[in-house]
Amino acid sequence: MGLLENKTVIVTGAGRGVGRAIALAAADAGACVAVNDIGVSLEGDATGESPADDVVAEIRAAGGNAIALKQSVADWGAANAMVQETVDTFGGIDAVINNAGNLRDVIFHKMSEEDFDAVINVHLKGTFNMSRAAAPYFKNQNGGAFLHMTSTSGLVGNFGQANYCAAKLGIVGLSKAIALDMQRFGVRSNAVAPFAWTRMVSSIPTDTPKQQKRVEGLKKLVPERLAPFAVAICSDQAKHVSGQVFGVRNNEIYLFSQSRPLRTAHSSDGWTPETVAERVFPMFENDFYSLQRSGDVFTWDPV
Repeated sequence: MGLLENKTVIVTGAGRGVGRAIALAAADAGACVAVNDIGVSLEGDATGESPADDVVAEIRAAGGNAIALKQSVADWGAANAMVQETVDTFGGIDAVINNAGNLRDVIFHKMSEEDFDAVINVHLKGTFNMSRAAAPYFKNQNGGAFLHMTSTSGLVGNFGQANYCAAKLGIVGLSKAIALDMQRFGVRSNAVAPFAWTRMVSSIPTDTPKQQKRVEGLKKLVPERLAPFAVAICSDQAKHVSGQVFGVRNNEIYLFSQSRPLRTAHSSDGWTPETVAERVFPMFENDFYSLQRSGDVFTWDPV
């Protein structure tokens, strides 16, 4: 029996890339899978495609059980309707994998409100919508798993992605809050940063030799390598794991640190603006984080 035998899992953004790989792996592990994808471009524009149906067909052809959900996670009513449809179809729900996403990469001083809202609404609000819709079911059955996609763009930083970085780091905070709030109901919530060459990643620029070299390295990152981790973290074998931030990069799995104090300064007389500037900043300077991007931290080739 697979790790997700007799479980029901919703995977959002599951028509392509990482989401598709997770949906197929979940079905292979025995789960009934609700495949969510609205079939849009990277920017969120309609394309007329139906990738969710294609993934459902793949699962059924392999002997699995799946349905397609084609509404937007960014819509509160649609999120609740999709969770309800999943419960009505399969008789329950055991895990939600929040993978749906889009991109509107623009340098910050040129970013429009629409660019910002479009990304926040899908990534962060969509994660909230789907999780909140499933939460009452998880509470009533005293169990359930959330897995949310974060990114090293949020955890470390990236250029031209203020909207995406804000959304992805916000997802980390949301995941931790869910873990804390629902711990007493046996519900767990974790975040993972996937490294994979997907349609979203393929939009990064290749204007310079350095960028081109980085893209060639990224092409080695296979979406299917994240799927075993996603299946495992949503299984009963991971019931004790909650509130954590992971990363998966081909055959590497990371546990990321979380914000804790690095240095402390105190003054028995309190502080003035002048003493802060004179004493605190020089004391802390050696421990300041440099303005690195994700690629500056993960410099080695995928294993």
